[in-house]
Amino acid sequence: MVKICYIALSFALVGTAFPFTLQQAQHVRVKDVSLSMTVEKGWKRKLAFKTLKRTASALATIAISTSAVPSAAFAAKKVVEVVETVDNTKNLLGIGAGVLAVGAAGIKFLGSSKQQDFLEASPYWDQSTVPVNVYKNKSPFAGKVVSTKRIVGPKATGETCHIVIDHKGDFPYWEGQSWGVIPPGVREKDGKPHSVRLYSIASTRYGDDMTGKTGSLCVRRATYWDPELKADDPAKKGICSNFLCDTQPGDQVDMTGPAGKVMLMPEEDPSTDFIMVATGTGIAPYRGFIRRLFVEKTPAAAAYKGQAWLFLGVANSDALLYDDEWQEVLTKYPDNFRLDYALSREQDNKKGGKMYIQDKVEEYADEIFKKLDDGAHIYFCGLKGMMPGIQDMLEVVAKSKGLDYEEWLKGLKAKKQWHVEVY
Repeated sequence: MVKICYIALSFALVGTAFPFTLQQAQHVRVKDVSLSMTVEKGWKRKLAFKTLKRTASALATIAISTSAVPSAAFAAKKVVEVVETVDNTKNLLGIGAGVLAVGAAGIKFLGSSKQQDFLEASPYWDQSTVPVNVYKNKSPFAGKVVSTKRIVGPKATGETCHIVIDHKGDFPYWEGQSWGVIPPGVREKDGKPHSVRLYSIASTRYGDDMTGKTGSLCVRRATYWDPELKADDPAKKGICSNFLCDTQPGDQVDMTGPAGKVMLMPEEDPSTDFIMVATGTGIAPYRGFIRRLFVEKTPAAAAYKGQAWLFLGVANSDALLYDDEWQEVLTKYPDNFRLDYALSREQDNKKGGKMYIQDKVEEYADEIFKKLDDGAHIYFCGLKGMMPGIQDMLEVVAKSKGLDYEEWLKGLKAKKQWHVEVY
C-alpha cells in the first residue's frame, strides 16, 4: 500500500482570473488516499486521477494568469503529463506526489512573498533583450491616463505632477528608459504635428501597481513668467508638459519608444554601488532604480548588496519629489541607501553661497572618488545646465588628487561607469 498526502493548497486571488477564491481554497482538506499496487483500474486509482486533474487545472490557471511562478507552471505541465500518459500506478504515485509538492511550493512562493518576476530577463541581469523603439512617430502607442497628481507643496517653484499611464502590458520598458510623448494638435507656425518630447520613466517595468501594465512620468509644468506683464505668458508655455499636467483619467496619450540604454542599471554584480545625481524631475529614472532595488520583491532586489546613493537638487523643501518614498527606504535599508538634498534657497554651501547640486556632491568628493575607483556607477539626470558646474567641480577635485581629469573621465566612460541624460 502506498499513500499520497494531498496538500491543502491556498491560492492567491488575482482579479477574476481564478475560478475560486482564497476562502474557498482554504476548505480543501488534507487527505490520505491509499492505492493498491495490484489494482490498476480500481475506484481509488480513478480518484487519484480526478484529484490530479483538478490540481493540474488549478496550477495551470495560476501559471497562465500570473506567469510569475516557474514552479507552478512546471507543476501544471508535469501533472498533465502524468494524467495523460501514465500507465503505471506506481509512476502515478511517485511523480504525482512530487509534482503536487512542487506546485504547492510555487503557490506559497506567490502568495506569501508576492514575488514579481514575470517581466525579468533570464538571467534577470541580462540586457540583451532590452526593448528599444518598439513604437515610432508614425505609429505611436495610445496610452490611457490612470491618474494625474500634483506632488509638490504650495511653496514649490512651479508645479510637478506624477502621471500614471495604462499601457495594458503592450509597451514594455526597463528602468532608466524614456517614453516619447506626442502632444495633440499641430504647430502654429506650419500646421505640422508637434514633435516628440522625451520623458524619463519614473517607475519600474512593473509600474506603480506591480501589474506590469502601467508606467509613470514625473513632469514639471513649463511656464514663462513675463516680468512686464507680471504674469505667466500662455503663448510661451511648454506645449507637452502642460498637456500632460492637465490630463484627466481616461485621456489618451500618444507615445513612442521606449528610448535609450545609457541610463540602464547594470545588475550582474549585485555589490555594485550606484551614485545618482538629479535636479528636479531628473529624479524620474532613480525612482525606478530605488523601487527595483529596495521596494519590489524581484530577483534584483533579493540579490542587491551594494549601496545606492541619491543626490537631489531642488529650490526648497516644498519642491522635494517623492521624499516620503525615500524616507521609508532609508528607514528600512540604512546601510544600502543614502540620501542627500541640495536646497538652493534654504541651504548654504561651504563658501556661504547657495547650495547647488555640485556643492552637495563636492562635500563627499573623497568618498565618491573612492567608490568610482572601486567600480561604482555614477548617473546624472536633469536640466543640462547642471553639467558644467558638476564637471568643473569634479575637475578641481581630480587635480587636487593629482589626477588628470580628462584621462580619469575617459577611464570611467570606457568602463561604462559614467551615465548622463540631460535636457
